Amino acid sequence: MRNPTEASEQSALFDWAARMSGRHPELRLMYHIANGGRPHPAEAARLKAQGVKPGVPDICLPVARGGYAGLYIELKRPEGGRTSSDQKRWIKDLAEQGYSALVCEGWRAAAEAVAEYLS
Repeated sequence: MRNPTEASEQSALFDWAARMSGRHPELRLMYHIANGGRPHPAEAARLKAQGVKPGVPDICLPVARGGYAGLYIELKRPEGGRTSSDQKRWIKDLAEQGYSALVCEGWRAAAEAVAEYLS
C-alpha cells in the first residue's frame, strides 16, 4: 500500500472532525494553518512580510481543556515524515506557553489525540 501524502492525511482528519462535530461541537473551531509548501521566491518574500513563519504547526484547535490554552498538531505522514528543527522549536515554545503541542503520524493518531484532548 502506498504511503499517503500529508495533504491527504489532513483531509481525512478534517473529514473525521466534521463527522464528530455532533459529539464535539467545538471541532468547528479547528483549522489548518496554511504555512507550508514551496512558493516562488517572490511569493515566499510576500508571505514572509505578512508574518508567515517556518515551522508553525499544521493544525490549531483554539479550545481550552485540561489546563491547556489550546491544541496544536504538526501532522506527518504515517511513515517517513520528518520533523524539522523549526517545527521542533515551535512545538517546544508552544508547550512552554501553555498549549498542548504534538506531532502526530497520520490522521488516525491526530484524531485520537484530538478526541483525548477534548475528553
